[in-house]
This record gives sequence, C-alpha cells and structure tokens, in this order.
Amino acid sequence: MVTIARKPRVMYYFLRNRRDVRRKDGRIIMKIYICFPEGKAKALTMSYDDGKIQDERLIEIFNKHGIKGTFNLNYGLMEKEQDPPRIPRSRISELYKNHEVATHTMTHPTIERCPLTMVAEEILEDRKGLEQLTGKLVRGHAYPNGSYSEEIKQLFRQLGIAYGRVVPSVPDYQLPVDPLEWHPTCHHNDPQLMRKAEFFADFQKKQYLKLMYVWGHSYEFDNDNNWEVIEKFCEYMGGREDIWYATNIEIIDYMEAAKRLRFSADNEMVCNPSAQSVWIQVDDGKYVEVKGGSTVNLND
Repeated sequence: MVTIARKPRVMYYFLRNRRDVRRKDGRIIMKIYICFPEGKAKALTMSYDDGKIQDERLIEIFNKHGIKGTFNLNYGLMEKEQDPPRIPRSRISELYKNHEVATHTMTHPTIERCPLTMVAEEILEDRKGLEQLTGKLVRGHAYPNGSYSEEIKQLFRQLGIAYGRVVPSVPDYQLPVDPLEWHPTCHHNDPQLMRKAEFFADFQKKQYLKLMYVWGHSYEFDNDNNWEVIEKFCEYMGGREDIWYATNIEIIDYMEAAKRLRFSADNEMVCNPSAQSVWIQVDDGKYVEVKGGSTVNLND
C-alpha cells in the first residue's frame, strides 16, 4: 500500500505553509496557504538523463498529454558515435523548447572520485555548451552515475546550480529538503508506478503541497521493450485540472518566489518582490494571484 506522511518535512527554503491571522481578542479570522499556480496543491515533474535519440519519442508522448520534463544532457558527448546515438546539437533547441535542459556534466564521469577542479570544469563547460545551444540559462543538474558529495553540492551552489537530482527514490510526495540532494518519487520501472500514480491523482487533501517526481533514461524503454509503461502513465496522469505540470527548475524558482513573499504585520497585505506570480489560498475557498512586483490587500 502506498502511504503518505501526514506532516511534511521542513523544507530548507520554505516559509510556513500556513499563517494564522488573529484579531486582538485572539480569534482566527483567516488562514493563508501557499499554493502552486492557479491555486493547485499537487505538481508532477519528470527527469530524463543522457539525451539519447529515444528522447524524441518520449517528448512526443509528454507533449501529447501536456506533461513537462527536465532533460539532463552531456554537451561533450553529443557528437560521439554511440549506440544508441545522442540527440545531435542541431536538434537540441527545437526538440526541448517546451521543456527544461539541465546539466549532466560534460563527459559523464563519476564525479565523487574526481578532483574538485575537474568537477568544476565538467559542470561549467556543460553549462556553457547547453546555454549556447538553447539560448537560455541552464541551472539544473542530475548527478551522473548518482555520484556526489557534500563538497560537490557546495561547489555547485557557487557555480550557479540551483538543484541536483540524486538516484535513490523517496516515495513521500514531498518537496525537497535540500534541492542539491533532490530525491525523486520513483523510477519509471518501479513496479508500483501506477499504484503510486493512482494514489497521487486521488489524493485530495490540500493542507500540504505534494509533488510526484519520476525519472529514468528514455533508451530504457527500447532496451526493456516497454514503451507502454510511460504511455500508460502519461495518459493517466496528463490533463488533470488539479495538477501543475512543471519542469524541475520551474518548481525551484516558484518556491523561491513564494519564500520571498512579504506579509504586513497584521497579515492582511502581501507584497511579492519577485518577477513571477505566486498564488495563495485565503481561508478555504479564495485563491489569490499575487503578481510579481505587486502588493495585494487580502481583504479585497
């Protein structure tokens, strides 16, 4: 049976999800919750590594069902002869335009065994190459071979990496405690994938923000002859009005913007100093979009 914790872990960056607003006599007059965009309380994100040619088919499936993915690429290996081949550099911008391109190091070494000077070069050269191909900032990462250390996490923070996905799964549907050690919910080959999906889709409590995070390699579907696994999953999970479909970096940036909200002393006004909108729930049924750069009176 899939279970879900009743109390969320404390996120490293997160403000309290609930604020009790009281009159001078102590009575609570409103509750304020941080929400995902459009007042949603659930999000789905996908993460796929290595940039092999099977990403073409996977992205077609994602696009069909409105699902967003993060694709972790090795710039230095794109033109190497391999079986299966990788997506060529000429295809990167167009293929991944509705998704996120993130780093996976330049040449896919097991970085915990490498000197930090080499690790820095691997990540910066990968960033530079991917940014040239996409014309966008590249700030995410998936650790090659699942290899990392506390020193590498600190280095990546200094080099502009906002998060790093690790291999071990934690099926608790929580946002990350430490984004540089972001545990997915499960691999797509998890035998309980659809049970986890059904539990997540059916979960209706909005007290906490919940996230389902699935990862893998697209070439595995050819190796295992099981494309029906991801097709079934995406068909089931896609197109739901109560789920926010987001890339890894969209989730990180949104939660950072939520952290920066500033409330008045009586909690009746909120200022959003960030550029992007943040949504909040006031009491049980009122959803408010606090647009970037705006101050909102929550009594209006």
